[in-house]
Amino acid sequence: MVRFRGSMVALVTPFRQGRVDEAALQSLVERHVTAGTAALVPCGTTGESATLSHAEHERVIALVIQAARGRIPVIAGTGSNSTAEAIRLTQHAQRAGADGALLIAPYYNRPTQQGLYLHFQAIAEAVELPLIPYNIPSRTGVNLEPETVARLAQLQGIVGIKEASGNLEQMSRIVELCGKSFALISGDDSLTLPVLAIGGVGVISVAANIVPRDVAALVGAFEQGQMQEARTWHQRLLPLVKALFLETNPIPLKTAMGLMGMIDPELRLPLCGMSAANHGKLHAALESYGLLKGGKPVTRSVSARPARARTR
Repeated sequence: MVRFRGSMVALVTPFRQGRVDEAALQSLVERHVTAGTAALVPCGTTGESATLSHAEHERVIALVIQAARGRIPVIAGTGSNSTAEAIRLTQHAQRAGADGALLIAPYYNRPTQQGLYLHFQAIAEAVELPLIPYNIPSRTGVNLEPETVARLAQLQGIVGIKEASGNLEQMSRIVELCGKSFALISGDDSLTLPVLAIGGVGVISVAANIVPRDVAALVGAFEQGQMQEARTWHQRLLPLVKALFLETNPIPLKTAMGLMGMIDPELRLPLCGMSAANHGKLHAALESYGLLKGGKPVTRSVSARPARARTR
Protein backbone atom coordinates (compact mmCIF):
# COMPACT_ATOMS: atom_id res chain seq x y z
CA MET A 1 0.00 0.00 0.00
CA VAL A 2 1.30 3.46 -0.92
CA ARG A 3 2.01 5.42 2.27
CA PHE A 4 2.50 8.94 0.91
CA ARG A 5 -0.01 10.35 -1.57
CA GLY A 6 -2.11 13.42 -2.34
CA SER A 7 -1.06 17.07 -2.21
CA MET A 8 2.20 17.33 -0.26
CA VAL A 9 3.84 20.72 0.13
CA ALA A 10 7.48 21.56 -0.59
CA LEU A 11 7.65 23.88 2.40
CA VAL A 12 9.54 27.18 2.25
CA THR A 13 11.99 28.15 4.99
CA PRO A 14 11.04 31.68 6.11
CA PHE A 15 13.92 33.96 7.10
CA ARG A 16 13.99 37.23 8.99
CA GLN A 17 17.17 39.29 9.31
CA GLY A 18 19.30 36.37 8.23
CA ARG A 19 17.85 33.80 10.63
CA VAL A 20 15.15 31.15 10.33
CA ASP A 21 11.83 32.76 11.30
CA GLU A 22 10.59 30.01 13.60
CA ALA A 23 7.26 31.66 14.43
CA ALA A 24 6.43 32.06 10.74
CA LEU A 25 7.42 28.45 10.06
CA GLN A 26 5.14 27.18 12.81
CA SER A 27 2.33 29.32 11.41
CA LEU A 28 2.81 27.76 7.98
CA VAL A 29 2.53 24.27 9.48
CA GLU A 30 -0.79 25.20 11.12
CA ARG A 31 -2.06 26.58 7.81
CA HIS A 32 -1.36 23.29 6.07
CA VAL A 33 -2.88 21.16 8.81
CA THR A 34 -6.17 23.05 8.47
CA ALA A 35 -6.02 23.22 4.66
CA GLY A 36 -5.94 19.46 4.12
CA THR A 37 -2.35 19.15 2.89
CA ALA A 38 -1.35 15.48 2.89
CA ALA A 39 2.27 15.87 4.05
CA LEU A 40 4.90 18.50 4.85
CA VAL A 41 8.26 18.38 3.08
CA PRO A 42 10.74 20.76 4.77
CA CYS A 43 14.36 21.33 3.71
CA GLY A 44 13.96 20.55 0.04
CA THR A 45 14.86 22.78 -2.89
CA THR A 46 11.97 25.12 -2.10
CA GLY A 47 13.19 25.25 1.51
CA GLU A 48 16.57 26.57 0.37
CA SER A 49 18.31 23.61 1.99
CA ALA A 50 21.52 24.32 0.06
CA THR A 51 22.12 27.48 2.11
CA LEU A 52 21.05 26.16 5.52
CA SER A 53 23.80 25.35 7.98
CA HIS A 54 23.75 21.83 9.40
CA ALA A 55 22.40 23.21 12.68
CA GLU A 56 19.66 25.16 10.88
CA HIS A 57 18.75 22.15 8.73
CA GLU A 58 18.29 19.96 11.78
CA ARG A 59 16.40 22.67 13.66
CA VAL A 60 13.96 23.28 10.80
CA ILE A 61 13.16 19.58 10.52
CA ALA A 62 12.74 19.18 14.29
CA LEU A 63 10.58 22.32 14.52
CA VAL A 64 8.26 21.22 11.70
CA ILE A 65 7.84 17.79 13.33
CA GLN A 66 7.11 19.41 16.68
CA ALA A 67 4.61 21.84 15.16
CA ALA A 68 2.85 19.10 13.20
CA ARG A 69 2.33 17.09 16.40
CA GLY A 70 1.52 13.93 14.47
CA ARG A 71 -1.49 15.53 12.76
CA ILE A 72 0.18 15.44 9.35
CA PRO A 73 3.15 13.38 8.10
CA VAL A 74 6.55 15.06 7.76
CA ILE A 75 8.87 13.93 4.97
CA ALA A 76 12.21 15.52 5.79
CA GLY A 77 14.51 16.66 3.02
CA THR A 78 17.83 15.02 3.92
CA GLY A 79 19.63 14.65 0.61
CA SER A 80 23.20 15.64 -0.20
CA ASN A 81 25.85 15.02 -2.83
CA SER A 82 27.87 13.45 -0.02
CA THR A 83 26.58 10.01 0.92
CA ALA A 84 27.98 10.30 4.43
CA GLU A 85 26.26 13.65 4.97
CA ALA A 86 22.96 12.34 3.60
CA ILE A 87 23.16 9.41 6.02
CA ARG A 88 23.84 11.75 8.94
CA LEU A 89 20.96 14.07 8.05
CA THR A 90 18.56 11.15 7.51
CA GLN A 91 19.54 9.55 10.81
CA HIS A 92 18.83 12.86 12.53
CA ALA A 93 15.41 13.07 10.85
CA GLN A 94 14.62 9.57 12.07
CA ARG A 95 15.61 10.44 15.64
CA ALA A 96 13.53 13.64 15.45
CA GLY A 97 10.43 11.65 14.52
CA ALA A 98 10.06 12.22 10.78
CA ASP A 99 7.65 9.97 8.91
CA GLY A 100 9.90 9.71 5.85
CA ALA A 101 12.81 11.33 4.04
CA LEU A 102 13.20 12.93 0.62
CA LEU A 103 16.65 12.40 -0.91
CA ILE A 104 17.78 14.39 -3.92
CA ALA A 105 20.02 12.55 -6.36
CA PRO A 106 23.66 13.54 -5.71
CA TYR A 107 24.41 16.80 -7.51
CA TYR A 108 27.66 18.11 -8.99
CA ASN A 109 29.52 14.77 -8.55
CA ARG A 110 27.63 13.34 -11.56
CA PRO A 111 27.80 9.69 -10.45
CA THR A 112 27.09 6.76 -12.74
CA GLN A 113 23.85 4.81 -12.46
CA GLN A 114 25.70 2.28 -10.31
CA GLY A 115 26.98 5.10 -8.11
CA LEU A 116 23.46 6.45 -7.72
CA TYR A 117 22.21 3.00 -6.73
CA LEU A 118 24.99 2.52 -4.18
CA HIS A 119 24.36 6.01 -2.73
CA PHE A 120 20.68 5.30 -2.01
CA GLN A 121 21.42 1.73 -0.94
CA ALA A 122 23.87 3.00 1.70
CA ILE A 123 21.28 5.40 3.10
CA ALA A 124 18.56 2.74 3.12
CA GLU A 125 20.84 0.40 5.06
CA ALA A 126 21.67 3.09 7.63
CA VAL A 127 18.11 4.01 8.67
CA GLU A 128 14.68 2.52 9.26
CA LEU A 129 12.62 5.19 7.57
CA PRO A 130 10.57 5.30 4.36
CA LEU A 131 12.76 6.94 1.70
CA ILE A 132 11.83 8.81 -1.48
CA PRO A 133 14.63 9.54 -3.97
CA TYR A 134 14.18 12.83 -5.84
CA ASN A 135 15.05 12.98 -9.53
CA ILE A 136 15.56 16.50 -10.90
CA PRO A 137 18.22 16.38 -13.63
CA SER A 138 18.00 20.13 -14.36
CA ARG A 139 19.53 20.81 -10.93
CA THR A 140 21.67 17.72 -10.33
CA GLY A 141 23.18 17.06 -13.76
CA VAL A 142 22.24 13.37 -13.57
CA ASN A 143 19.09 11.42 -14.39
CA LEU A 144 17.86 8.47 -12.35
CA GLU A 145 17.05 6.05 -15.15
CA PRO A 146 13.92 3.88 -14.82
CA GLU A 147 15.98 0.70 -14.63
CA THR A 148 17.94 2.15 -11.70
CA VAL A 149 14.72 3.19 -10.01
CA ALA A 150 13.44 -0.38 -10.45
CA ARG A 151 16.56 -1.69 -8.67
CA LEU A 152 16.04 0.83 -5.87
CA ALA A 153 12.40 -0.20 -5.52
CA GLN A 154 13.62 -3.65 -4.46
CA LEU A 155 15.47 -2.21 -1.46
CA GLN A 156 13.88 -2.22 1.98
CA GLY A 157 12.65 1.27 2.83
CA ILE A 158 12.62 2.90 -0.60
CA VAL A 159 8.92 3.48 -1.16
CA GLY A 160 8.65 5.88 -4.09
CA ILE A 161 10.23 8.59 -6.20
CA LYS A 162 9.66 12.30 -6.64
CA GLU A 163 9.99 12.77 -10.40
CA ALA A 164 10.85 16.18 -11.84
CA SER A 165 12.52 15.13 -15.06
CA GLY A 166 9.53 16.40 -17.05
CA ASN A 167 9.66 13.18 -19.06
CA LEU A 168 6.28 11.44 -18.94
CA GLU A 169 7.56 8.54 -21.01
CA GLN A 170 10.25 7.93 -18.41
CA MET A 171 7.70 8.14 -15.61
CA SER A 172 5.42 5.68 -17.40
CA ARG A 173 8.33 3.30 -17.60
CA ILE A 174 8.90 3.65 -13.84
CA VAL A 175 5.26 2.71 -13.19
CA GLU A 176 5.63 -0.27 -15.51
CA LEU A 177 8.83 -1.52 -13.89
CA CYS A 178 8.06 -0.77 -10.24
CA GLY A 179 4.37 -1.63 -9.90
CA LYS A 180 1.50 -0.07 -7.99
CA SER A 181 3.05 -0.42 -4.54
CA PHE A 182 5.82 2.03 -5.50
CA ALA A 183 4.76 5.69 -5.32
CA LEU A 184 5.35 7.88 -8.36
CA ILE A 185 5.07 11.48 -7.10
CA SER A 186 5.07 14.51 -9.38
CA GLY A 187 7.77 17.07 -8.72
CA ASP A 188 6.29 19.59 -11.17
CA ASP A 189 3.02 21.41 -10.41
CA SER A 190 2.30 21.82 -14.11
CA LEU A 191 2.43 18.04 -14.62
CA THR A 192 0.43 16.91 -11.60
CA LEU A 193 -2.64 15.88 -13.59
CA PRO A 194 -0.67 14.12 -16.38
CA VAL A 195 1.40 12.26 -13.78
CA LEU A 196 -1.75 11.15 -11.97
CA ALA A 197 -3.14 9.96 -15.30
CA ILE A 198 -0.18 7.62 -15.91
CA GLY A 199 -0.29 6.12 -12.42
CA GLY A 200 1.12 8.75 -10.08
CA VAL A 201 -0.23 9.13 -6.56
CA GLY A 202 0.25 12.83 -5.86
CA VAL A 203 2.55 15.83 -5.97
CA ILE A 204 5.16 17.50 -3.81
CA SER A 205 3.95 20.95 -4.68
CA VAL A 206 5.40 24.45 -4.76
CA ALA A 207 2.02 26.07 -5.45
CA ALA A 208 0.51 24.41 -2.37
CA ASN A 209 2.45 26.93 -0.27
CA ILE A 210 -0.08 29.58 -1.32
CA VAL A 211 -3.12 27.62 -2.58
CA PRO A 212 -3.09 24.38 -0.56
CA ARG A 213 -6.79 23.64 -0.85
CA ASP A 214 -6.73 24.08 -4.61
CA VAL A 215 -3.87 21.66 -5.23
CA ALA A 216 -5.51 19.17 -2.85
CA ALA A 217 -8.80 19.62 -4.73
CA LEU A 218 -7.14 18.76 -8.04
CA VAL A 219 -5.67 15.53 -6.67
CA GLY A 220 -8.85 14.70 -4.79
CA ALA A 221 -11.04 15.18 -7.84
CA PHE A 222 -8.84 12.82 -9.86
CA GLU A 223 -8.87 10.19 -7.11
CA GLN A 224 -12.68 10.37 -6.99
CA GLY A 225 -12.93 9.89 -10.74
CA GLN A 226 -14.17 13.45 -11.33
CA MET A 227 -12.08 14.05 -14.43
CA GLN A 228 -13.75 17.25 -15.59
CA GLU A 229 -13.29 18.86 -12.19
CA ALA A 230 -9.65 17.74 -12.13
CA ARG A 231 -9.11 19.26 -15.58
CA THR A 232 -10.79 22.49 -14.47
CA TRP A 233 -8.41 22.74 -11.53
CA HIS A 234 -5.46 21.96 -13.77
CA GLN A 235 -6.34 24.75 -16.18
CA ARG A 236 -7.09 27.21 -13.39
CA LEU A 237 -3.78 26.57 -11.63
CA LEU A 238 -1.55 26.63 -14.73
CA PRO A 239 -1.15 30.44 -15.09
CA LEU A 240 -0.35 30.75 -11.38
CA VAL A 241 2.16 27.90 -11.57
CA LYS A 242 3.80 29.50 -14.60
CA ALA A 243 4.19 32.74 -12.66
CA LEU A 244 5.75 30.89 -9.72
CA PHE A 245 8.55 29.73 -12.03
CA LEU A 246 9.31 33.00 -13.81
CA GLU A 247 12.64 32.87 -12.01
CA THR A 248 14.46 30.20 -10.02
CA ASN A 249 12.32 28.55 -7.34
CA PRO A 250 11.69 29.71 -4.61
CA ILE A 251 12.30 33.34 -5.63
CA PRO A 252 8.80 33.99 -7.10
CA LEU A 253 7.12 31.87 -4.42
CA LYS A 254 8.66 33.76 -1.52
CA THR A 255 7.91 37.03 -3.29
CA ALA A 256 4.27 35.96 -3.64
CA MET A 257 4.06 34.88 -0.01
CA GLY A 258 5.48 38.26 0.99
CA LEU A 259 2.88 40.09 -1.09
CA MET A 260 0.19 37.95 0.52
CA GLY A 261 1.46 38.79 4.02
CA MET A 262 2.33 35.19 4.84
CA ILE A 263 6.09 35.57 5.45
CA ASP A 264 8.91 38.02 5.04
CA PRO A 265 10.09 37.37 1.44
CA GLU A 266 13.76 37.25 2.48
CA LEU A 267 16.05 35.00 0.42
CA ARG A 268 19.63 33.90 0.93
CA LEU A 269 22.35 34.65 -1.55
CA PRO A 270 23.04 33.59 -4.19
CA LEU A 271 19.26 33.82 -4.62
CA CYS A 272 18.09 37.41 -4.91
CA GLY A 273 14.96 39.47 -5.51
CA MET A 274 12.96 39.32 -8.75
CA SER A 275 13.50 41.64 -11.66
CA ALA A 276 10.97 44.46 -11.91
CA ALA A 277 9.43 43.02 -15.08
CA ASN A 278 8.91 39.57 -13.62
CA HIS A 279 7.68 41.02 -10.34
CA GLY A 280 4.97 42.80 -12.30
CA LYS A 281 3.97 39.58 -14.07
CA LEU A 282 3.81 37.71 -10.77
CA HIS A 283 1.71 40.44 -9.19
CA ALA A 284 -0.72 40.32 -12.12
CA ALA A 285 -1.01 36.52 -11.85
CA LEU A 286 -1.78 36.73 -8.14
CA GLU A 287 -4.46 39.34 -8.76
CA SER A 288 -5.95 37.33 -11.61
CA TYR A 289 -6.15 34.26 -9.37
CA GLY A 290 -7.86 36.26 -6.63
CA LEU A 291 -5.03 36.16 -4.10
CA LEU A 292 -4.45 39.92 -4.27
CA LYS A 293 -6.90 42.75 -4.84
CA GLY A 294 -5.75 46.30 -5.38
CA GLY A 295 -2.27 45.20 -4.41
CA LYS A 296 -3.44 43.91 -1.00
CA PRO A 297 -3.87 40.32 0.18
CA VAL A 298 -7.34 38.88 -0.05
CA THR A 299 -8.55 38.13 3.48
CA ARG A 300 -8.77 34.36 3.65
CA SER A 301 -6.57 31.65 5.07
CA VAL A 302 -6.51 29.61 1.89
CA SER A 303 -7.70 30.03 -1.67
CA ALA A 304 -11.43 29.59 -2.19
CA ARG A 305 -12.75 27.04 -4.65
CA PRO A 306 -13.98 28.58 -7.91
CA ALA A 307 -17.66 28.06 -8.59
CA ARG A 308 -16.97 26.35 -11.91
CA ALA A 309 -15.01 23.60 -10.20
CA ARG A 310 -17.52 22.72 -7.50
CA THR A 311 -18.93 19.24 -7.53
CA ARG A 312 -22.66 19.10 -7.96
